[in-house]
Amino acid sequence: MDTPISRISAASYRSSAVRDWLFITAMLAVAWLPLVFFGLVMVTLGMVWGVWQATFAPLMWVVIGASRAFSGKAPLPGRAVQPDGEPDLASLVRGVAEQVGFDASLLVRVIPVPDAALGRAKVAGGHSYVLLLGLPMLRVLSARQLAAVIAHELAHEQHVRQGRTAWLLNARTTLAQRLQGRFRPLAPLAAPLLRATQPRVWQVELAADADAARVAGTAATRQALELTGLLVATFDGLAEPWLAEPAGQGTYPEDFYDAFAAALQDPHVTRRSAMVAADHDAVDPHATADHPPLAQRLAALPQVDAAASYGAEPLVLRSGPEIEQWCVKELIEGDVQSVDATRRRNKAVRAGKRGREGAGRGLLQPVRILELDPDLLRGSTEDEGLALVLAVTRQEAPTQALSVHLNAIADGSWPLLARRFEPDLRWLPPVERPAAARMIMTGATGTVLVTVLRAAGWTYANRWMSTVLAAPDGSVVDVYDLLRDALDDGDPTPVRALLATAGTEEAPV
Repeated sequence: MDTPISRISAASYRSSAVRDWLFITAMLAVAWLPLVFFGLVMVTLGMVWGVWQATFAPLMWVVIGASRAFSGKAPLPGRAVQPDGEPDLASLVRGVAEQVGFDASLLVRVIPVPDAALGRAKVAGGHSYVLLLGLPMLRVLSARQLAAVIAHELAHEQHVRQGRTAWLLNARTTLAQRLQGRFRPLAPLAAPLLRATQPRVWQVELAADADAARVAGTAATRQALELTGLLVATFDGLAEPWLAEPAGQGTYPEDFYDAFAAALQDPHVTRRSAMVAADHDAVDPHATADHPPLAQRLAALPQVDAAASYGAEPLVLRSGPEIEQWCVKELIEGDVQSVDATRRRNKAVRAGKRGREGAGRGLLQPVRILELDPDLLRGSTEDEGLALVLAVTRQEAPTQALSVHLNAIADGSWPLLARRFEPDLRWLPPVERPAAARMIMTGATGTVLVTVLRAAGWTYANRWMSTVLAAPDGSVVDVYDLLRDALDDGDPTPVRALLATAGTEEAPV
């Protein structure tokens, strides 16, 4: 059958097999250098000291690791969705699979975070593909946009079924993991290999995007790509603190996903999230990113119509309330723990047994974010942030601390001030430090600037973001944007002009 997959594969994969296997071998060799070095050390010690048992340590390390990897005993992530229980979702997945030509056994599971993935797992004595769909995607994306996401995942698997492509992706992943952490001794060897193979894996992603467009249409695929980045950035930057803050007060947000969907309707939230996502795409010092930047993915989409008709509204899950409750508790307890962990902890609290998990937290009670005073979510975080700024700048008043920050922007010394807030900046790759320092400095300066403006009568303009303020005359300013521009230009004049308009001034230091 002449499926879209077969047409793209014939046109796209012209990479030399010899070249690919050379890169695969080189990447795996570099990735395993630490283990080889460790093994040589142990063998040398065994020969010198006569402790021959030491020579078996590297071998046992490999055997144990392999047994864990292939045991198949790890629980599947997410919550299972049965076709009888969610026929609309099952029908959508089945229809997309038919369009893509994906005929393997496929299970669907819902996960709490905005992500989608496809992998193989051992189920009931056999192997099956498992499609993971994030609940935020199911709630926000329309059926046609969700079809584009599913088509991308299934098409991607079709493309990497070629033996050397799968090996290439796995080798890159293994090598990229060695570059995590403070110390990256393999970076000089790994980065050139990752950089040379990155176009090859990006080609796979772009081909999967093209297949998604042929299934769901170019417009829906474009919207799905844009919304996915917004969902991830908003979830990480805005929504996750909603879980930590109430939990510290003995509560949990039962309407977490309702509040998340409501926040996405705010233009200030979506603009900030798009900015954060673009910043993330721009920094890839070791070429570890397996996905091209969003702009490149959008530009490469073919202009085609959808192969089938899909709805313009999100799917309604019949078991939506139960799935949402399960996902919220999974987020609170951790991705690898079951929902029963919350019940066990609460039962232990009732019995007066406060273990390591429940110590100091007590029985969690449900609250609704959309009914809370927004200041309850902002309060402690802002107080802690202001206390940190005053401590780092060694000033007693917010106006004095603000003067220190603006002077540092004016004379160019703000990266040093940012390092005082976050000493671990020095461990980042040099190419990542400016963006990270700017983010830290923007957050710290924004905290004290908001404090000064609120003391002058300004108020929060929305319930979601503490940096979006309304002046007494009703005008709205996002001080985050103002400070980003000031840091980029090295000129705090617009910030000082805003302070003058607000009728407040910096205090001398």
